[in-house]
Amino acid sequence: MVLSLNERTFRQEVLESSLPVLVDFSAPWCGLCRVIQPLVREFQSEWNGQVKIVKINADDNLKLATTYRIKSLPTLLLFEGGQVIQRLDNFHGREDVRMALKTLMVTSLPQSA
Repeated sequence: MVLSLNERTFRQEVLESSLPVLVDFSAPWCGLCRVIQPLVREFQSEWNGQVKIVKINADDNLKLATTYRIKSLPTLLLFEGGQVIQRLDNFHGREDVRMALKTLMVTSLPQSA
C-alpha cells in the first residue's frame, strides 16, 4: 500500500526517513497518474523494505508542489537523507514511467543482498 501524505506529515515521513523515499506527486484528475499506479505498486513490491513510496495530491498540497517545482503530473522525486537525489517527470505514457523506474532501480537505489 502506498502511503498518502500531506504538508503536515511530509517532514517526518520523507525528510526524516532513514530509508530512501520515492514521492509520487499526482492529482485525481490526472489520467496518467491513475494509469501508472500499478507500476508504482509493482516497484514498491520489488523493493519492499529498501525504499518507502508515498503519494502526495499536488492540488491539495500546493506548498509542497511549489517548493519542489512540480510543473507536470505525475512527477516522481526520490529523496535520500532529506534531499532530492533523482527527479522523474515529463512522462509521455506508461512505458516512459516503466523505463524511468527501472533506471532508478539500477542507478539510484542500493542493491538487495
